Amino acid sequence: MTPTRRTFLIASTLLAGTALAPPAHAADASDASDDEFDTLRKRWLEISLGTGYDATAEPYASRLKGLGELARGFRATMAPTATSLWPGYPFDPPAGITQAYNRLWTMTQAYAQEGTGSTGDAGLLADIVKGLDHLAATVYNATTTRYGNWWEWQIGSPRLLMDIVAVLYEHLTQDRRDAAFAAVDHFIPDAVLRDYSGTSTGANRVDLCRSVALRGILGRNADKTALARDALSPVFPYVTKGDGLYADGSFIQHTYIAYSGTYGQVMLDGLGRLFALLAGSTRAVTDPNRQIILDSVEHAYAPLLFDGLMMDSVNGRAISRGYLNSDDLKVMRSDHFHGQGLIAAMAQLAAGASAAERERWHGRIKGWIERDTVTPLLTARQFGVADLSRLHAVADSAVAAAPEPVGHQLFAAMDRAVHKRPGFAANISMSSDRIAYYECGNGENPRGWHTGAGMLSWWAAGKRSDQYTDWFWPTVDFYRLPGTTVSTKRLADRAGGEWGAARPDVKWVGGATDGEFAAVGQHVKGLGSTLQARKSWFCLADTVVCLGAGITAADGVPVETVVDNRNLGEGGTQTFTVDGAARARWAHLEGHGGWVFPGGAPLRHLREDRTGAWSDINTTSSTERRTRRWQTLWLDHGTDPTDAAYAYLLMPGASKHDLARRAGDRHWLSVLANTAAAQAVAVPSLGVSAANFWQAGSAGELTVSAPASVLLRRQGRTATLTVSEPPRTGEPVDITWDRPVRRVVSHDPSVEVLATGRRLRLRVTPGAACVSHRCEVTLS
Repeated sequence: MTPTRRTFLIASTLLAGTALAPPAHAADASDASDDEFDTLRKRWLEISLGTGYDATAEPYASRLKGLGELARGFRATMAPTATSLWPGYPFDPPAGITQAYNRLWTMTQAYAQEGTGSTGDAGLLADIVKGLDHLAATVYNATTTRYGNWWEWQIGSPRLLMDIVAVLYEHLTQDRRDAAFAAVDHFIPDAVLRDYSGTSTGANRVDLCRSVALRGILGRNADKTALARDALSPVFPYVTKGDGLYADGSFIQHTYIAYSGTYGQVMLDGLGRLFALLAGSTRAVTDPNRQIILDSVEHAYAPLLFDGLMMDSVNGRAISRGYLNSDDLKVMRSDHFHGQGLIAAMAQLAAGASAAERERWHGRIKGWIERDTVTPLLTARQFGVADLSRLHAVADSAVAAAPEPVGHQLFAAMDRAVHKRPGFAANISMSSDRIAYYECGNGENPRGWHTGAGMLSWWAAGKRSDQYTDWFWPTVDFYRLPGTTVSTKRLADRAGGEWGAARPDVKWVGGATDGEFAAVGQHVKGLGSTLQARKSWFCLADTVVCLGAGITAADGVPVETVVDNRNLGEGGTQTFTVDGAARARWAHLEGHGGWVFPGGAPLRHLREDRTGAWSDINTTSSTERRTRRWQTLWLDHGTDPTDAAYAYLLMPGASKHDLARRAGDRHWLSVLANTAAAQAVAVPSLGVSAANFWQAGSAGELTVSAPASVLLRRQGRTATLTVSEPPRTGEPVDITWDRPVRRVVSHDPSVEVLATGRRLRLRVTPGAACVSHRCEVTLS
């Protein structure tokens, strides 16, 4: 599509004859055109309203038409009272004021943009200003003491208010602008940006800075804009605890929640907009640590994206939102919704990246655009024309679409792991004393209890990636989340407490990876139960080897390991096959893949229809009810088991032939240990041995002096050992490999070589983080 720039974009040029008031500043036109504040305000309008698109072409025409219809509906029903601006939507928590500003923002966009059917409508403008005046007079002003949810007062409302003022700047009196600035100054005082703590951290800090920066530009207050710019700096460096971005790519918000997909997206989007807004100005973001944010695109966020979706393990309580009872067009807030928001943020941030970075990011974005067949990104209903135009520009560019990268990334700081192979992607969700089982709060996600109990999500390449998109969360059995080992003891909604309060008293969670394969492990303690277990995942070429041991509980109820729980969609008829009756050798689900059970296992399985509504797990979501068909596979460890165990192989995308062949190959896998002391495997054809040691001990040819995770790979006459210390004590760990070694080729500074020759002995000084330490050797 060739851009024609038919859109208004800069609201200060709109229909001057309909303005409610003349421009308040007295500078002449030539001075105003050179004024940096004016330049920055107009740049913000291009960022937020879009540029370079044809308003008469799709998908813009229909999007603008829908925007206008929505705005006219809001205008028709607006009826100010002392406690509301619209009937049925009082200024009460959790976000009644923000909702009012959001409706006014919709009306403002309809007024300012071409093709809405209300462009430049003087009556619409008058009603917008009437709404602004009402909010300023009744609730959002410098004399109000905030109540309810802090977010509404400090983030939700001021962000929208400043956007409205930016667009309608020339049509608002100085008194109206000053009232808006005073309200922002009141609810976001300078002290909030001078102290990096509490709710002023991570993504929240970026949102706060966004409102204050724009307030400074619109109010011609250089100090405010400089304060906002400088207050971004604490967001950039890697953190080692609490909220923020970690060196291993983890992103945490609310102290204990893995949140790359929602709060991380907010942070990346906000920074992208602020970098672009201030670029080249006297208030540009020049802190060299901004490069950490640019690096995070490929290091922290891209690994968690697959075919356009953002893996739900890093979406926090937002997994429960689905169809919200909100004003916008009906949009499913799913893994694809969150992924597409992040992709749009990357497209925005690319404007401030180097040419090489921009080309790589655009290649990734173009690949996701092409592979997302569930909710096509170029017409995604969550986007306005600004984001759509940026994404279409990437899609129409000459850059080649990048394939999904292959590799393993262990996000140890947030207890998550991602394994990507040419045929599939898998995601492991864990919990510890550092990371909560789950997050609930504000009436959201009250039954996410076991999402951190080793939930294993996976997608087969080339298949529709809607497994967790299509009404998964409102219809799944929350006691049978895939991959988890749980006590079936019934739990109350919000069990364990809100806002990440529910955390197990365990430290050994993490693993070791060489960037391609991995050993991942979790010491499980059940939420609200006596359950304990050790779980390991050995992530290999076409397989994830899943081991469980030490499974013990005394709750008086059965304990189960959920091999999988697949969403077959509405009335799914996919064929399910099990080889072996009393003891299954393998199982296959048409269109998905299968599982192999070394030595056989008493597999139980169930196909059932389950019905639910998003409102069952989120008080602000739709009450519409739908039914989905489920195929559940589980291993029943019995009531009050002691030291129960399991072993199975997950093979995404595998055929029945693949599964039968793997099950029949007794030499492919050796389980070297599967106890509460150690779990270890060897796969000779891959040259792999891997072990999770829950305590000092031996497994196969490996011996450790303390709890550790070890991945060993042999290729010809060389071998590489990768070691980590998941408990994070920081104490040295000695590793012995009982194999003749000629010499050490290379090793990390944290690795000390104690001996070679008949056997290799190493000492690893790990530090406080669960980092993988490497040593390469030549074999004798």
